Amino acid sequence: MLTVVGEDALVPRQRSRLPVLCAFALAALALVFALLLDTEQFNERARLVVLCIAVETTLYSTCLFAEEWINHSKQRYHGKISRIFQECFNRHVILGVVLIFLQLKLGGGSFSYEQLSTACLTCAVYLFSKSMGILGPTPVEISEICEVRKMNVAHGLAWSFYTGYLKFVLPELENKVTEYATRNQLNSPRLHILLPLNAAAPNKPEDDDNHVVFHENLPELELNRAGVRQRSYKNSIYKITGENNETYYCVLEYATPLQTLYQMSQDRNAGFGEKERKEQVLLFYRTLSQILENSLECRNRFRLVLIDDEHTDEPHYLSKEIIKHLNQQKGEIHMNPVQEHADLAHPLPEEGAVGDFNRALDDAFPEDQMNSLPTLMFSLPRSLRSGPVETTDDYGQHGARR
Repeated sequence: MLTVVGEDALVPRQRSRLPVLCAFALAALALVFALLLDTEQFNERARLVVLCIAVETTLYSTCLFAEEWINHSKQRYHGKISRIFQECFNRHVILGVVLIFLQLKLGGGSFSYEQLSTACLTCAVYLFSKSMGILGPTPVEISEICEVRKMNVAHGLAWSFYTGYLKFVLPELENKVTEYATRNQLNSPRLHILLPLNAAAPNKPEDDDNHVVFHENLPELELNRAGVRQRSYKNSIYKITGENNETYYCVLEYATPLQTLYQMSQDRNAGFGEKERKEQVLLFYRTLSQILENSLECRNRFRLVLIDDEHTDEPHYLSKEIIKHLNQQKGEIHMNPVQEHADLAHPLPEEGAVGDFNRALDDAFPEDQMNSLPTLMFSLPRSLRSGPVETTDDYGQHGARR
C-alpha cells in the first residue's frame, strides 16, 4: 500500500500536454495576425516559410547522416544505409520538401531572388544556431523525453529492484510474517521500504536513529538465481521506540538501489550531481510505486516510506516517520486472507431478539465446524467427450466411513 505524508509536495507528477496546447493556440493567433497584415501575399510567404523550415531541417539531418555513415556505420548499423537514413531523417520533413518542389515545378510558381536569398540566410542562421547548441533542447525537454521513453537511471533501477528482488520476496514474505505473528507481536505484515531523498542508505538504521533497533531475522528464502544455487534472501524485523516509550515491531529495509545513485553522485566520471540525484530518487519512488501497485503479487504487501533529508539534524526523525506509517495502517482494511478467515470463524455476537433467536437455532441444530467457512471447490479439467464416471461405490464408502 502506498500512502505518504507530503507526497504531493515532493514527488513529481507526470507532465501534461499543456505546452502543446499553448503552442497550438499561439500558432493559430500568429497565423491570424499574419493573414490580417498581408492578405495578398499570405500564401506565397507561407510556402516560403515552410520551404525554409523543411530545407534547413533536411540540411542538418544530412550533417548527422555524414557522422553516422563515416564513423558509426559498422558498429551501430551493421553497414545498412537504410537504417542510418531512418535514424537521421524525418520522413515528414522530406515529404514536405518534395511536395513544395512538385508544386513549384508543376504549378509554374517560382520565388524571386530576394525570397531565395532570405531562405538561404534563414538556413544559414539555423545551422549555425543548431551547431552551437543555441537551438538545442532545454533541460525540461530532455527530462520529458527521458521520462516518456523510460530512459532515466531511476526507471532501470526500479525495474531491476522489482524483477530481481521484490517480485519473489514479497509474496513469500506473507507466509513468513504469518508464521512469525503466531508467536510474536508484529504491528504490520508489510515490508517497509525506506527511501531517503539524499540516497544515503546506511548499512544499519541504528546509525541514523537509535530508536530503531534490530530485533531478529525472519526465516531465509533460498532460490536458484542466475546460476547461483540456493541464494539466500533475508528480511529483518526492527524494534521502534516512540516518544512515550511505546514499542513497535515491523519488517523494514532500505531500498538498496539508492546506494547506486549515491555512489554515482560521488564519482565524477558518472556526471551525476546532487540535483540530478534527488530527481532520480523521486522518479525511482514514483516508478517503483507504480510497478508494485500494478503487480498482483506485490500489491498490499509493501509500504514505501519517503525520508526527507531536510530533517537529518533531528535525531529521531526516522523512528517518527515509521511510527506515523504504522499508525496510518491501523485504519486501513486488512487484506490478509488469513485474517479474513479468522474474522469469519469468530464473528461478532448479535444482540437483542435476533441474537437470542439465532443462538437458539445454533443450540438446536449445531452446524458442522468443517462447513462454517465458505470455500471454493474446483474440479480437475476433463474432456467434453468423456463419458460419465460411476462414483456410487466411492460415495457409499465415504458415507459408511462418516
